[in-house]
Amino acid sequence: MLVRNFTRIARLSRGFASHASSSTTMPPAVLHLKTGQSFAGRSFGAPRSIFGETVFSTSITSYTESMTDPSYRGQILVFTTPLIGNYGVPNNKTPVNSHDVGVTLESEKIQCSAVVVADVAEKFSHYTAVESLAAWCQRNNVPGITGVDTRAITRLLRDQGTTLGRLAVGPDACLAPPRPEEYWDPTTENLVAQASTNAPYDLNPSGDVKIAVLDFGAKANILRSLVRRGAAVTVLPWNFDFNKIRDQYDGLFLSNGPGDPNHCMEAAMHLRKTLQEWDKPVFGICMGHQVIGMAAGLEAYRMTFGNRGHNQPVLALASSGSIKAGRVYVTSQNHQYALKLQDPFPAGWEPFFINCNDSSVEGIKSTPESGKKVWGVQFHPESAGGPLDTIEMFTDFLAECRAHKLQLNIPTSQPMDAARVVPQLGFETPQRVAVAA
Repeated sequence: MLVRNFTRIARLSRGFASHASSSTTMPPAVLHLKTGQSFAGRSFGAPRSIFGETVFSTSITSYTESMTDPSYRGQILVFTTPLIGNYGVPNNKTPVNSHDVGVTLESEKIQCSAVVVADVAEKFSHYTAVESLAAWCQRNNVPGITGVDTRAITRLLRDQGTTLGRLAVGPDACLAPPRPEEYWDPTTENLVAQASTNAPYDLNPSGDVKIAVLDFGAKANILRSLVRRGAAVTVLPWNFDFNKIRDQYDGLFLSNGPGDPNHCMEAAMHLRKTLQEWDKPVFGICMGHQVIGMAAGLEAYRMTFGNRGHNQPVLALASSGSIKAGRVYVTSQNHQYALKLQDPFPAGWEPFFINCNDSSVEGIKSTPESGKKVWGVQFHPESAGGPLDTIEMFTDFLAECRAHKLQLNIPTSQPMDAARVVPQLGFETPQRVAVAA
């Protein structure tokens, strides 16, 4: 009996997650920062060198969701958690039909330019995993570096701010660091235009309320969160003039997205007209929140190192739906830019949330006196990954859309507080919800 038990333990141990193998099997790699520091390690993933904006994330889990988030486009992502890759990568394909977004993660591919980890796991252990992090990165042509002191890198980025970087792999690792003028700054490009859909498409057309989504680089779980709650969704390009078709919809949603919000001034000007002439509910997340703020007359600015992670506390300054003033909510975030807090606030607007760590604006909303129903939040209520403290904001938004529709004597198939779904965690495939046409 004892021998059989020892044999069984030995067999199980081969499937447990472990760190990477010796450096002799991995090419050299060096992360160069524009501020002058270099960090030597070993390469995994795609054998290619790349420029990008070096940022860090404090997320402990959900590296697959972070890496497929379009908001990380153009960025070299440094994970502060020491071991990354221990639960592998799931199959990211789901059936494409009118009730499924077509992916398990947040988009069809890895969106960040490169990843930096202290220790990449060569072996992985999760019942839905189909490949290792290194194999996934190689298949997506994304390079990675392991064996570097991510604590030191994070301290540098905290002290001197997000900086441009160069991940040099293989033979390039032996070359001198790039000159300052050679570094590529992704924020000079309109990354939203690259991440947004090129043409409109519909999800769940049988839903009882019609929601238009301006796609600045939307995470898939935003669309899931809307469709699971019974909404029919039309996804539009970021610069689409919604005013041309606004009478066809019961609500407007503005998604997250990468880069500098000032590249989206065209969308902000379209939205300003919408807010002036339209009284139906509007909700924005992350980049969408910043576009709402610019349309209202607020200014967006670049933060020192931004907020990225699943542990950002925000204080609610006002009550609305499931959100109660005075309560602290833990949120998932990924942004480099924020709206400036000014006094007085633009007429008809008020702060909604503020960050408990740095006092940055985490949300704005229309005032009750304005007669409008508009909310914007800097964080991600849909999590994926991250805490679920504010997930019911999707229910609140759709309840307002249904209430407005009922005021017009147009029936809805859902009660105002219906479809309060329980979000699934980890790699669990959500209920089939949406499709790209």
